[in-house]
Amino acid sequence: MDQQKVVISQDLEQSLSQALVECDYDRLFVLVDKTTEKCCLPELISSIKHLPSDIATITIGATDQHKTLDTVSHVWSELQQMGATRHSLMINLGGGMVTDLGGFAASTFKRGIHYINIPTTLLSMVDASVGGKTGINFGGLKNEIGVFNNADCVILDTEFLKTLDRENILSGYAEMLKHGLIDSEEHWAEILGNLEDLECLDNLERLATLVAKSVAVKQRIVTEDPTEKGLRKALNLGHTAGHAFESLALERTPILHGFAVAYGLVVELYLSCAKTGFPTDKMRQTVQFIKEHYGKMNITCDDYPHLLELMHHDKKNEGSAINFTLLADIGDLRINQTATEEEIKEALDFYREY
Repeated sequence: MDQQKVVISQDLEQSLSQALVECDYDRLFVLVDKTTEKCCLPELISSIKHLPSDIATITIGATDQHKTLDTVSHVWSELQQMGATRHSLMINLGGGMVTDLGGFAASTFKRGIHYINIPTTLLSMVDASVGGKTGINFGGLKNEIGVFNNADCVILDTEFLKTLDRENILSGYAEMLKHGLIDSEEHWAEILGNLEDLECLDNLERLATLVAKSVAVKQRIVTEDPTEKGLRKALNLGHTAGHAFESLALERTPILHGFAVAYGLVVELYLSCAKTGFPTDKMRQTVQFIKEHYGKMNITCDDYPHLLELMHHDKKNEGSAINFTLLADIGDLRINQTATEEEIKEALDFYREY
């Protein structure tokens, strides 16, 4: 895949108009969830009101619980009933669930129609909407079904972040922390030092700068390894354990993806110290940051077998081993690392006690 076009927008109308001009389409569809339909769709519609095109809206349920085959089927049915063709275009307006599911629906309807992502959450701006991964949850597992297929364009407009609560800002910030860890010590320290200034969202210009820096890390990696054969596995730091936490939470009380990633980082930085020599002081500094801002998900030793089972189902695994991305230091990646069940249980013990 070619490098994905990502626009850091200062003017949504101008950015979107340019993106639409570059797409050859016959009909325009907008996918929203029930939250973005209310909070974000009016701004989008006002941005394209001067274009000579009928706009059809498809609405799905909000939250990851609706990231299912039934929801994709609903989107396909709506596209079909409203006359979408192979030359139609869909705009995915929403968080990671909308851009993941919408990208998958667009990539498979009539063997693929064009789509544009306009992420409205911090998480989707720095993670889900960029990189060409699309998909849905299936059989109780995160993102089990999907394809690699880039959006024609991703438009990032931090004005949408004004609609977010603190938890959703934190969710996206966990992925930014991950990008800092895999990038450089300077970037990592910048992330640790700027959250308090950004939580009130009074400094969108500063946040836009950090978002651009975070997206650049992901783009650099994805461009070199678009289908996750090697380097792109760096982006999975925190996700082997994190997806297990998230899947377990789906069975109980769902948590936001970024919170699960933060908890996964605690586990995997501990493993990094134990197995690849990651500095203990940097691990503890990062873990303390996570503890202060994200709390933790309550688990017991009785949950370990199920968490291990969920990790065994992770897509990164080869054979029976559980595969992790670990660090020898900040920016010093160690992909394709395995850990025994006993080592993972020790890391889970650390997570419970930190």
